Amino acid sequence: MAKEIETTYVISPPKFATVDVYLEGIAPLVVERFSKKAELMAKMQEGKSAGSKKVRDARDYEKEAEDARYRSMQGWEGVNAASFRAAMISACRLVGFKMTLAKLSTFVEADGWDQQDGIPLVRVYGKSDTYTAHTRNATGVVDVRSRPMYKEWAVKLRIRFDMDQFKTVDVINLISRCGLQVGIGAGRPDSKASAGCGFGLFQVVESDRENAIRAKFGIE
Repeated sequence: MAKEIETTYVISPPKFATVDVYLEGIAPLVVERFSKKAELMAKMQEGKSAGSKKVRDARDYEKEAEDARYRSMQGWEGVNAASFRAAMISACRLVGFKMTLAKLSTFVEADGWDQQDGIPLVRVYGKSDTYTAHTRNATGVVDVRSRPMYKEWAVKLRIRFDMDQFKTVDVINLISRCGLQVGIGAGRPDSKASAGCGFGLFQVVESDRENAIRAKFGIE
């Protein structure tokens, strides 16, 4: 009878580090949260009557832009922290690193949470204005949509990463590729729905410019 061979697995404890990176926008950032949740829930509650024709209310584009904003419980504006993490995972395709491993190895620390949905947010430093433009819905119908746009913006990004998978310089180079090739927010080059509008691009701020960027945008 063959003797059973025992296999021993040695699992090392996780080794994580956190790096702070300042990012400066080199193209406008357009933020678009899912603002139709309440409207869809109301239609679902109405049941069959939701399909009947109703008088169309006048659209308030300023309100639509506000509904598309992320606001923290402290009142500052931000962007979904997951957008940076998704960009890093997507950028791994450019360097031949497995995206499945990146999902388990890179994380973005939140600066706060959205006051409506509790979504983790990264604070955006910069003034936002209402940006109204035409777009196409999933059905192909042309629509007009208003969203907040940050023409000049910056963030302080805190990235937590697995040191067995990445070095600090790898993480910085990866987020740099995100800024120049992937982007975040609506109209980014890596948009799933189109080739984007060139929005949401950024660059990593060199250490000798960090103080100037902090002073310019009032970063804490």
